[in-house]
Amino acid sequence: MAQHDGFVTTRRGLDRTLPPMRLFEKAKRLGIWNPSLIDLTPDRQHWAALTDPERDVILRLTAMFVAGEEAVTLDLLPLVRTVASEGRLEEELFLTSFLWEEAKHTDFFERFLREVAQVNGQDLEHYHGASYRALFYEALPNALGRLDLDTSAEAQLIASVTYNMVVEGVLAETGYHAFFTMLQRSGIFPGTVEGIQKLKQDESRHIAYGVYLISRLVAEHPHLWDAAEQTMNGLFPLALGVIQEIFAHYDPVPFGLNVDEFIGFAAMQFQKRLGRIAASRGADLADVHAITDAAIDGEDA
Repeated sequence: MAQHDGFVTTRRGLDRTLPPMRLFEKAKRLGIWNPSLIDLTPDRQHWAALTDPERDVILRLTAMFVAGEEAVTLDLLPLVRTVASEGRLEEELFLTSFLWEEAKHTDFFERFLREVAQVNGQDLEHYHGASYRALFYEALPNALGRLDLDTSAEAQLIASVTYNMVVEGVLAETGYHAFFTMLQRSGIFPGTVEGIQKLKQDESRHIAYGVYLISRLVAEHPHLWDAAEQTMNGLFPLALGVIQEIFAHYDPVPFGLNVDEFIGFAAMQFQKRLGRIAASRGADLADVHAITDAAIDGEDA
């Protein structure tokens, strides 16, 4: 049977200067919100006034969001176990808030489907296109599930690149930006807009941790940069494919959305995070911590 040979809290204590602990402090302060308390009454009224194409695009986006949040909730556990097995308690503490927040995001979007769109119980998986399925049905569970058998630095890096850099940092962030923009410009769904604001704040912390983890691994193992770059470049076209598949179903696109705007947004987010990770090559951990701290203090978290 497995046994403990000691405990961080009684052996050395928590290092509260580490970026994951700073993110945990933010999670404790900013992540305490309850999806069940958001008033969706006006949203139900607005839903009734939409056209069929407007309802369809909102259903399409929500069906992708809710399944994506469920997927990341399901698939995060191997990373939590891997980090815990290495004795990185500060990172594990933050990941407990990470998992809880992903569960709340799933709860929020499912509540939207049930109470606003009132399609609870209907099969919405026809909204999941080929690129979406390649990412969420295959790449994500494969990358994270590998950690149950292989906890190497390379496996951790590929898992985090897939999860944090591509699924969250490119696709989810672009999707939230599109949804938020669409609803805010139209002056509708105030409860949903409030929820997405909270979601975006949570996700910024998740992405900041992912960039930190990848940067730490690349700093500790510089040869892994090639694996990071290869994984990012391999998955980025799938993320763009998801965006393009959404817009391909509508002519004209409801709410005046423009595919080029969101493709550009996705590329910008991708390049920004890629640049931070690239800076960790040849860096020491103090540099990685400083870069992450600057991001935590800024807009990324």
